[in-house]
Order: sequence, then C-alpha cells, then structure tokens
Amino acid sequence: MTFKSLLHECRLLLGVERNTTSHGEKLISALGAVLGILAVYWITRWTFPHGYMSSAGNFLMVTSMGASAVLLFAVPHGALSQPWAVVGGHLISALIGVTCHQLFPYQAWTGALAVGLAVGAMHYLRCIHPPGGATALAAVIGGAEVYALGYHYLVMPILINVVAIIGMALVFNGLFAWRRYPAHLARKHKAAISTKPAERQFELTHEDFAAAMQELDSYVDVTAEGLTELLELAKQHAEKNITHPDEIIAGHFYSNGKLGNLWSVRQVIDASGEQKNAAKDQVIYKVLAGAGSYETGICRRDEFQQWARFEVVQQQGRWVKIDED
Repeated sequence: MTFKSLLHECRLLLGVERNTTSHGEKLISALGAVLGILAVYWITRWTFPHGYMSSAGNFLMVTSMGASAVLLFAVPHGALSQPWAVVGGHLISALIGVTCHQLFPYQAWTGALAVGLAVGAMHYLRCIHPPGGATALAAVIGGAEVYALGYHYLVMPILINVVAIIGMALVFNGLFAWRRYPAHLARKHKAAISTKPAERQFELTHEDFAAAMQELDSYVDVTAEGLTELLELAKQHAEKNITHPDEIIAGHFYSNGKLGNLWSVRQVIDASGEQKNAAKDQVIYKVLAGAGSYETGICRRDEFQQWARFEVVQQQGRWVKIDED
C-alpha cells in the first residue's frame, strides 16, 4: 500500500468528507453564529436585567446555545436545525434534566440518565437536536445556581435563549434567498422545476449528485424534502450527459458515472495507437478515486470506452463532468 493510498484509507475511516460549500457561504455561516450568540446574550440581559446572575457576574446563558448556533447558521436547512427540533429539543431536555436532578441529586450516574432519557424523548417526539443533550446535562451538573432555579430553568435561561437564537436565525438567514429559515420558506421561494419526469432519458451518476450539491451551496444535513430537491437537481444535471466519450486520450480523466461504491475515476496513462483500432489498441490506466483507488490496469481501448461514461476534471477537490457543449 502506497503512502497516498494509506492517507486515502485513513480519510475514509475518519469520515472526513469534502465540503462542497463556497467560501462565501462559510463566511456567512460564521458571521451568523457571531450574531446569534450576541442576540442570546443581549436579549437575555434585556429580559432579566437584575436577576439570574452567576457567581462570575455574567448573565446566565447555557453553553449548548453555541452548538445550536452551529446548526442554525451553518446547516439552516438541516432536519436537526428546524424550529420544532430546536424548541422541543432544548425544553424537553431541560425538563428531563431538572427532574432527574430532583429525583436523584448528586449521584454520579444522574447526568448520564438525564442525557439518555433526553435522547429517547427527542426521538419519540421528533425533535432531535444534539445540543439538547448538553442542556439536559447542564441541569444536572450546573451547580448551586442552576439547582436553585428548579423548573424556572426551563424559562430562564432555556426558553429565553432559544427564542433569541431562533429569532436571529429567522432574521439573518432571511437576508439570503437561498438560506431562508425555516427550510420550508427557502423551498417556497424556489422556482418550480419545469422538466417533466416523463422526459427523463439518462440515469443519475455520482458527478450529477456532486454538481447538485455544489448548486445548493449549503452543508447538507438532508431532510426528506431536501433529498427530493437534491435528487431533482441531479436529474436535471443528468440530462446533459452523453453516453460515452468519443475519444480516449492519454493524460485525460474519465468516470464510469456509477453511484456509491461502484463509482470510479481513471486517468489514462498511455493509449497506444490513438484510435486506429479500438478493438486491438491497449489502454493503460490508473484509478484515482472510488472503487480500486490507486490501482493500475490495462485493457483494450473499446473496453475502456465502454466503461467510461464521460470525461471529468478535478475542481476544488471534486470530480466534475466536462460539458461537451
């Protein structure tokens, strides 16, 4: 195994995926998170100007809001980021955390019980929001000031914090048509797709999905509706396909257009004969991505041409289909 293939295997094991969002979208997400946390702080201070202060002199703001900010401003259309997930996830988890502490105070396992019950409740109530686990845990390990609040913890700081960060998510993401929050508002403002399903002529490929994700320009945490939208965009991209490349040229890159584990990209290292006799000419290739990565092989030109769906080029870490127009 070569060093490059070892790095590739490590990347797969660690789950390091390529982020298809643009630099502008990343910066917008970061700015939104800044404003979201500032909104939580200032609205909480405005709502309770004289009460609920910690021993450090800071107005109480749960740290789980930081995690919520990541979801609301970096993944605004994700299933875990929608309003019911945020509100229900935090409030239900807070209720469970306070109850667990009151029933089993100062036990080493109380925090674990609170988080486990919160996860189960969020599942059944369809409001899974990962920061809710931290909200439940904070109710158990937050210290004397949190314990003194009792069930008031659900209102202050949790409800006030949640209202503030959702309010900022609505306002900030609403400034950008493609980011409008909740996700339902963004879908309503998108133009209706005119292509009829009966007109489809091509199967979907890996590159079509990659192109669709690039067009969305958003970190994908897919809901059922979002997946449908992504699939439709991929279908539109598939209609631009050609069946097989006309030429196989040394030094160029080709994809088989398959999905999942079957997808593969090869570079032609040598193509003797240059199209003179496709049934006899030999093509030497190296697999650069997908199934059989970093392997080399040899086959007849016509076999390679039958394998290849289209020519591709690498852009920003992604393999992109070359338009033939």
